[in-house]
Amino acid sequence: MQEHTKSSSLENAIALQKYGVGQPVRRKEDDTLVRGMGRYTDDFNLPGQAYAVIVRSTHAHGVIRGIGTEAAKAMPGVLGVWTGTDLDAAGYGPFTCGLPLKSRDGSPLLQTNRRPLATDKVRFVGDPIAFVVAETLAQARDAAEAVEVDVEPLPAVTDPEEAAQAGAPQLYDHIPNNVALDYHFGDAEKVEAAFAGAAHVTRLDIENTRVAVVSMEPRVGLASYDKKTERYTIQVPTQGVSGNRANLAKNLKVPNEKVRILTANVGGSFGMKNINYPEYMCILFAAKTLGRPVKWTDERSTSFLSDSHGRAQKIHAELALDAEGHFLAAKLSGYGNLGAYITGVAPSPLSLNTGKNFSSVYRTPLMAVDIKTVLTNTTLMGAYRGAGRPEANYYMERLIDRAADEMGISRLTLRKRNFIKPNQMPFPASSGVTYDSGDFQAVFNKALELSDYESFSKRKKESKKSGKLRGIAIGSYLEVTAPPGVELGKIVFDPDGTVQLITGTLDYGQGHATPFTQVLCAQLGVPFENVKLVQGDSDIVHTGNGTGGSRSITASGMAIVETSRLIIEKGKRAAAHLMEASEADIEFADGRFTIAGTDRSINIMDLAKRLHEGKVPEGVPSSLDVDHTTEPVPSAFPNGCHVAEVEIDPDTGVVQIVRYSAVNDFGTVINPMLVAGQLHGGVVQGIGQALMEHVRYDESGQPITGSLMDYALPRAEDVPFMSVGDHPVPATSNPLGSKGCGEAGCAGSLSTVVNAVIDALSDYGIKHIDMPLTPERVWRAIHEAKATA
Repeated sequence: MQEHTKSSSLENAIALQKYGVGQPVRRKEDDTLVRGMGRYTDDFNLPGQAYAVIVRSTHAHGVIRGIGTEAAKAMPGVLGVWTGTDLDAAGYGPFTCGLPLKSRDGSPLLQTNRRPLATDKVRFVGDPIAFVVAETLAQARDAAEAVEVDVEPLPAVTDPEEAAQAGAPQLYDHIPNNVALDYHFGDAEKVEAAFAGAAHVTRLDIENTRVAVVSMEPRVGLASYDKKTERYTIQVPTQGVSGNRANLAKNLKVPNEKVRILTANVGGSFGMKNINYPEYMCILFAAKTLGRPVKWTDERSTSFLSDSHGRAQKIHAELALDAEGHFLAAKLSGYGNLGAYITGVAPSPLSLNTGKNFSSVYRTPLMAVDIKTVLTNTTLMGAYRGAGRPEANYYMERLIDRAADEMGISRLTLRKRNFIKPNQMPFPASSGVTYDSGDFQAVFNKALELSDYESFSKRKKESKKSGKLRGIAIGSYLEVTAPPGVELGKIVFDPDGTVQLITGTLDYGQGHATPFTQVLCAQLGVPFENVKLVQGDSDIVHTGNGTGGSRSITASGMAIVETSRLIIEKGKRAAAHLMEASEADIEFADGRFTIAGTDRSINIMDLAKRLHEGKVPEGVPSSLDVDHTTEPVPSAFPNGCHVAEVEIDPDTGVVQIVRYSAVNDFGTVINPMLVAGQLHGGVVQGIGQALMEHVRYDESGQPITGSLMDYALPRAEDVPFMSVGDHPVPATSNPLGSKGCGEAGCAGSLSTVVNAVIDALSDYGIKHIDMPLTPERVWRAIHEAKATA
C-alpha cells in the first residue's frame, strides 16, 4: 500500500490532462511507421514457404471448355497447379452474402454462390480460373503463363440498366434479368400522393461512378496448416480478425477454432479488405496439400481487376416541395451495379444504406427507394468509404441545389427552411431510423462563417478579371453509422506493468491505439505509455465486428468504458482486502483506490502488481483482468456542413479547388488531431471521385482503366488547404457521446465539390454534369452550351 500524497495526485492530474479525452495526442505508431519500421503482411515470411500466382480470365464472359495444366506442372520449381475442380473436391463452401435483404415481393436476395475458382463460366476479366505454386515467385509466374485456358466467349454486359433488360446477356440461369435484389422501401401510395399534390417537383438523373480502392498496400496472404492440430493459420490484412475468421471457417467448413487469422499493419482498406477472397482459399488449400506455407501477393495491375470496387449507381432522384419550398417527399429509383458476384455486404451500399441516409438532416416527411441491384460482367462490388452514405447525401444535395434554382429560392434559404430542429430530437426520420441528437442549423451557420461565404461575390469578380469562372457550394450531410453490433472489451494487467487493451475493431490507418488509450486513461488513470492495443490475432480477439461504418470509437469506446467499470468493481474488493477496510468505504478516482475520509490509498497499477505477487482469500479477485462483451452498440449520426469553392479555366476545363471549409458534429471528440486527419483523408477521396476517378469498361467488358496510367488519383496539387471547425453535440446512444468520423469527409466533399463546379458553370446555363468532372467533360459542356446559346 502507498500513501496518497499531493505530488502523486499532481502527477496523475498532469498525465490525465496531457493524455485525456479531447487532447491532440500524437499517434503511438507514427514513430515506427514514418521510419519504415511497420510490418505489413508481405514483410512476413515462414521457413520453407512457396509462392502462388493466380491464373485469371482474359474474357469478360464465356464458357470454360478446358484448362490445360500439364505443361505448367512440368516446369522447373512447380509444386502444383490446381483448378476449380480440385478445390470443389475439397468440399469448400461458396462465397455468399449474409445480409437478410429481401426484394419488394418478399423473396430473399438471390445468391451467386461463388466458388473459389470458376469451373463452368468466367464472368469478368480477372475471374480466377487456376493457380500455380512454385519454389520461387518467378517460377510460379512463368508456370502461370503456361496454363492453357480454352474459353468460348459469350456476349458481355457492363451497364446495370442494360443488364436488367429483357434479352441482355444472362450471368446466371437462376437470376432472371440479372436482378439479384429488387429493393423497395417506403409507402409508395403516400409518396405518390405527396408528389401529386406538390407545388413543384425537381427531377434529376445522376450517375454515381464506379471507383477503385487503390489501397497503398495490395492484398496479400501467407497461409500455413498444422497437420497435428488440423488448424489453418493465415496472415492477411483485414478490417477485423474475429468476423473474418468466422467467414473463412464457414468457407472451409471447419469450426471457428480451427482457423487463426493474424493481421499486422494494414496499408489502407476502405472496406475492400473486409471480405474473404478466392486467393485466400487457394493458398490455404495449397498449404494443407503441400504441407508447407504458401504466400500470395497481389500486384497493382491485378488488384484493379480482383479487388472489390465501390459506388456504381444510376439513379433517378426526385424531390417534391410545397410553394414555400418545404419538402413533402423524396424518391430514388434506379440501378446498382453488383459486378459479377455477390459477397460481403455488396448489395447494402447500393440499396439499404442509400435509403437509410437519403433524408439527411432535413425534414422529409415521406420517402421511397426503389433500386434494382444487378449483376454485370465486371469486377465484384463492395463497401467503399461510406458505403452508401456519401451516395445518398450526394443525391439529396444535388436535388436541393437544382430545386432552389428552379424555384428561384436561395440555396441557403431552402436548406434552412427544411433543417430538423434541435427541439425535435429524438427525430423519427422517414428513412426508418431515429436521430438522437444534432443542431444542424448551428453547424450550417458556423460553416458559412468559417468559409467567409458573404465575401464570395468579391472573390468571384477577382476570378473573372483573370478570365476564370468561380463557383461555391454549401452542403450538409448526415451519416447513419454501422448497424448495432456487440464489441469486445478485454483488459489484462501483465506482471511487467503492461496493460493489454484487447478489442474487436482493427486499425488499418485510423490510429486506434492513441484515442482508445486516451479513453482508458480517463477511465482508469493507467499510464498512457503502459497501454498496448491488441486487435490482430483471432486467438485473442474472440469477439468483435471489426472496423467499418464509422463504428470504432462508439463500439470499442463503449466496450472500454463498460470494462473499466467492471475493473473498478473488482479493484474495490481487492483494495478493501489489502487495506483491511470495508468495500463500501473504497472510492476510486484518478487511478487510485482510497478509503473514504482518509489519506490511505493504492494506485491501480500497484494494486494489479500486488495481486500478481500474492495469494488472496476466496471472494477476493486474484487479478484486475476483465473479459467483457457489450450488448449491441447503437448506430450514431455524425453530421456536418462543408463549403467548397472552385475556379475553372474555361479555355481548358481545368477545375481547381481554391478554398475548402468544413464544420462537423462528431459528438465528443476524443482526439481532435486524429479527427482532422480522418476528415482530410475522406475529403480527398471525395475530391478524387468528383473530379477524376472512374473505372471504365469497353463494350466487350475489357477494363480500360486498369493501371495508374489510366486511372487518375488526386495528388497534393489537387488538394486545397482546409479550414476545419467543430460543433459537437454529444450522442446520447453511447457513454462517451461520440459519433464516429471515418467516412464523413467523403459524405461532405462529394456533393459540395460537384455543386460548386455546377455553380461556376451556371454562367453558361449548365445545370448538371455527371462525375467525374474532368477537364474534358467540363470543357465540352462549356462549348456545347456556347453553341446552343
